[in-house]
Amino acid sequence: MGVPAAGPTPGRRPPLDPIDGGGLDAPAALDLLRRGELTVSARLADASNATLYCDITAGDVAGRCVYKPVRGERALWDFPDGTLAARELAAYEVSAHLDLGIVPPTVLRDGPFGEGMAQLWIDTDVTVDLVALTRSGDPQLRRIALFDAVINNADRKGGHLLPAPSGRIHGIDHGVTFHPEGKLRTLLWTWRGRRLVAEERALLGCLREALAGDLGDRLAELITVTELAALATRVHRLLDEGRFPLPSGDWPPIPWPPF
Repeated sequence: MGVPAAGPTPGRRPPLDPIDGGGLDAPAALDLLRRGELTVSARLADASNATLYCDITAGDVAGRCVYKPVRGERALWDFPDGTLAARELAAYEVSAHLDLGIVPPTVLRDGPFGEGMAQLWIDTDVTVDLVALTRSGDPQLRRIALFDAVINNADRKGGHLLPAPSGRIHGIDHGVTFHPEGKLRTLLWTWRGRRLVAEERALLGCLREALAGDLGDRLAELITVTELAALATRVHRLLDEGRFPLPSGDWPPIPWPPF
């Protein structure tokens, strides 16, 4: 039981290794998720919202995915009702635009229980010790920590990290993100206060430009104007300060339970 070898350095990389996604690359996975027929096989009982494991087929192409119908979302005091699926897609849009390969291919679509989020199922390497992984300095976790700071992830638990057979680490469960108030809550505080490296600053610079263009237009369909403005502000702040954020004294820094 151990931590996988360090993956690629933070920055751009291919979006999906087929060995992690049932043999599908990212374009094939997105096409299947958009037009395939969903068949519910099981419910993931440990999830707080309705999370359904599905088989999905389109012609001779088949795969597996997670389907989270909007009608199965649990009401939260600090997030508007019925918005978690759209936030999941918004997180994917940011990850995909920057070629980070963190969030698995994700779409919004109709399904057996109405509109919801459908996300490609990622196979995991069950030999990896998640506790040891979250305490490690794996550069892939540093990339995820920066991504979480950008999207204001309020729930980065250890179980939301998926070490995959390729050696990559994917991140899932991004429903409580993009809140306009600072709500960063994560296990990945290893890099708190650390200086951003040149590649990370360049990545944030690309994101700042993208938010003023096509990416901003796509996100405007998924999150509110206020939330989109707060996202741009977070990116500006990270660039201005040049460091990873520190835990806030106004918000619990670690989610509970942590795994």
